[in-house]
Amino acid sequence: MRVLHLTDRLTDRGGAHRHLLSVTRALAQRGHDVHIAAGADDLAEDVPATTCLLPGLDSRTARPVDLDGLLDRVKPGVIHVHTVVNPVALASAAARGAVFTVQDHRAFCPSRGKWTAQGEVCRVALSPAACAPCFEDRAYFEEILSLTRARLAAIRKATVVVLSEYMRAELAAAGLEAGRIHVVPPFVEFEEDPGSIEPDGPPCVLFVGRLVEAKGPLDAVAAWRQSGVALPLVVAGTGPLREEVEAAGAEVLGWVAHARLPRLLRRARALLMPSRWQEPFGIAGLEALSFGVPVVAWDSGGMREWHEGPLVPWGDVAGLARRLREAVATRASMPAGYEREALTDRLERVYQA
Repeated sequence: MRVLHLTDRLTDRGGAHRHLLSVTRALAQRGHDVHIAAGADDLAEDVPATTCLLPGLDSRTARPVDLDGLLDRVKPGVIHVHTVVNPVALASAAARGAVFTVQDHRAFCPSRGKWTAQGEVCRVALSPAACAPCFEDRAYFEEILSLTRARLAAIRKATVVVLSEYMRAELAAAGLEAGRIHVVPPFVEFEEDPGSIEPDGPPCVLFVGRLVEAKGPLDAVAAWRQSGVALPLVVAGTGPLREEVEAAGAEVLGWVAHARLPRLLRRARALLMPSRWQEPFGIAGLEALSFGVPVVAWDSGGMREWHEGPLVPWGDVAGLARRLREAVATRASMPAGYEREALTDRLERVYQA
């Protein structure tokens, strides 16, 4: 089967883009002819696919994309769209029968990822009345709402893949037909056997992710300090909150290549995940569990589907601190149901259907 993936950017930064690379490798190893078209390319590693640039796929707003020319060259049997949010590109791909992996909230939430400007979990479906209070600038709100609705309209009749039952429920609430939404979780992929990897430093508490409010890095620092755990907090990530996180006492490494992450996980006695946005899945947590690292997390989005508990109530920093004190003396195990071959089988069945 010839599979053409469309993505905004070919990169290994971020869980969504690493997931695409993992899917590409799994399909190529099964003998599929894999192609990737991206709006931008900053990937340093080799990928077992024929790649090309297609201007417009990386646009966050409506912009023309020459999809016909690409399809004439590649002649794919399946078109699979990842991380593209340009509504023109989405509509063009949908008109040609594409499969869409919806990785995040941008097709059904115009704001902060299903948590409100008032600091509460958003439990209502997309609508002007429900979403307006999260914006101060009316013109900007109307612009973003229009973009979100256009993205949703583009995929409304398409075959959609999501990573969690949480995301399936959100898309169904937004008006997609539930029978068209297939849950295919991600799988963990590292080049080396976890048992053969040496830690790159002394034991620590770990946080992995962009240093933005949605990921809760300041909540992680606060919980770590309240816990009294006598281990350093090591942060793998960067972003606008970096200076605040460093000033609060964490050791910030900046962006860490995925190939280095196993050595950090071998150091970790716990992974903190106080996600304020509602996590579509939370692949960093599953990666930690594959190394036996307990995940100390808020009950956010799809995380309860792989986290065997206990989860801390969303927003409870003191509860996170208590759970961290307990977790550092334990080891965790990988849950069943996230095996690479079985999940690739599920994706192939979506393609065949």
